[in-house]
Amino acid sequence: MNDGPIITINSRKFDQSIRRSWTARLIERRPQLLVFEGVFDRDVAHPDLGLISAGTISREFYWLDRWYNVFLFHEPAGEFRNYYCNINMPPSFSGTTLDYVDLDIDVVIWPDKRVEVLDIAEFEKNARLFEYPETVRTTARYTLDNLIELIEKGGLPT
Repeated sequence: MNDGPIITINSRKFDQSIRRSWTARLIERRPQLLVFEGVFDRDVAHPDLGLISAGTISREFYWLDRWYNVFLFHEPAGEFRNYYCNINMPPSFSGTTLDYVDLDIDVVIWPDKRVEVLDIAEFEKNARLFEYPETVRTTARYTLDNLIELIEKGGLPT
């Protein structure tokens, strides 16, 4: 793994409360893109992804001007596991912490190229609960459509 700094990543709800927090190493920095690499330190039973084994490598792509991020998972032995994409508001980066508001909708791409869109109902529920402005609702749906188109064209980072 690269020798870049360890950064705290906070996935937040719309009210700014932290949904999840983890650390990853910053391995690449461009003007509008930050790439991190993390390693799962324990097994995680995920309701949609199944068991993510300790040692699974997560390469994480965050664009500072886009409403999605992309996680590229590899099994501990190195084989491709899946992509996991979040629809989210553009992140902010302080140099030590990356924060983003997760808007609930997720897209998973499996090794067989099957694409699953998850948590649309959760998005709708939280849009009402947190009173997402119409611009946020519209942009999230538009971003999902664009992300699906990008996936179909094979445009995800590797």
